[in-house]
Amino acid sequence: MSNPYLKYKHTQIQSAGREKLLLMMYEAAIKFNRLAVKAAEEKKVAERCVNIGRAFDIVLELNNTLDHKVGGEISAKLEQLYMFITEQYTKSNMTGDPEPLRATLKILENLYEGWKLAVEKVKKEEEKNGQDKSG
Repeated sequence: MSNPYLKYKHTQIQSAGREKLLLMMYEAAIKFNRLAVKAAEEKKVAERCVNIGRAFDIVLELNNTLDHKVGGEISAKLEQLYMFITEQYTKSNMTGDPEPLRATLKILENLYEGWKLAVEKVKKEEEKNGQDKSG
């Protein structure tokens, strides 16, 4: 791995905590989803298919990492959203219509913002609890 950027990204991923990995997965899904929308709008079939495939794989991985024992109803709702997203990817891939991709992009962006806020809240609580114990 001679490319310094790839080396950096590889190290960043390996050293990231679970919360950071989750956010990175959402960021990548959003990125590929946006690229797929652009390709669909420009009628670039191969580019659209490649980017839908990448986003699809990430969303499937997000779905596979759900822990239904711990997450309960939230996990079930997320699973439904992920399945809806993958259905929309398939629909867009078959028809070339960018509209399903726009819908999935909004969902992913909303989920990302929600997770980002949740992670920040947990970190603040952990910092506060750490200060309470040491102070």
